Amino acid sequence: MLPTVAVLLRAPCGPVSVETISIPEPGAGEVLIRVEACGLCHADLLVAGMQKLPLAPLVLGHEGIGRIEALGPGVDGWRAGDRVGVTFLAATCGQCEYCRNGLERFCPWQSNMGFNRHGLLAERAVAPVNFMARVPENLPAAEAAPLCCAGWSAWSAVCETGLQPGQRVALFGMGGLGHLAVQYARERGLRVVAVDVSEAKLHLARKLGAELTLNAEDAGRALLKRYGGVDAAVVLTDSPDAIRESFRALKRGGTLVLVGLSTARPELPLFETILKGITVRGHYLGTREQLEEVFVLAARGVGRPQVEAFPLKDAPRMMERLKRGELVGRAVAVMES
Repeated sequence: MLPTVAVLLRAPCGPVSVETISIPEPGAGEVLIRVEACGLCHADLLVAGMQKLPLAPLVLGHEGIGRIEALGPGVDGWRAGDRVGVTFLAATCGQCEYCRNGLERFCPWQSNMGFNRHGLLAERAVAPVNFMARVPENLPAAEAAPLCCAGWSAWSAVCETGLQPGQRVALFGMGGLGHLAVQYARERGLRVVAVDVSEAKLHLARKLGAELTLNAEDAGRALLKRYGGVDAAVVLTDSPDAIRESFRALKRGGTLVLVGLSTARPELPLFETILKGITVRGHYLGTREQLEEVFVLAARGVGRPQVEAFPLKDAPRMMERLKRGELVGRAVAVMES
């Protein structure tokens, strides 16, 4: 067993603390990682607020960047010193219809970092190699960490719209995912409308190249009046109001992509969905290829997140700020070592 400082959730809905714990040596198909940085995600808040957990106590975190220190039995293609990114998707069965068709993220038997496996908000972590990504040396760890979830999800969600250059997309929610989605949509040649309730976040969206920014209140009606609607809308927040307005903003035949996780039950109008030919898609992470693309894009300057770095000991305080919606961009714990 190896000692490490980690962000720990001891029980469902319990307080988050920073403690020294022991972690095992890497097993078959696993590696030991010295973590350089790990991002905070809204999914961490959802896990911390669950009434039941598959694993407790639990080390949180699933946006980890670090270097391999040791390899477990049967690990090929990796070596000590390699710089890696670790995602929420830890391992899958490899046999089901989803795994066989490149849709591993929907595998019913998947395991997940920071949920049913100990995560990466720690100085050291053990992780399977199945979905690790190689991280370019020129990327600062704090900027690379959010790409493992926020970047991956935002890039693949923009791709999911299926839009062609010159078409218009409305991005609802300019937080950790949204400010990356603006950059990715611009990279794909799309005309970007950024929507949020925060003027600070809309200001960032304008700096990143959004053609139009709108306050979320009545944004759907405004877009219909101004443009006759948008070709697609991507909702990168958990707000039911954002889902309502994004639906209103769509042209006939438009596509709605839902990304922000929420326990709310927003209503979508069935009548208009059918008569306007609207496509509604739920979106979760992306493909292996898209994860690799995110790091390639970042290495040449596309999809670089705005981050607020903090020491690991401040994780409980930063989670409270994240819960209150006070963060612009992405919060990332950077390890002192």
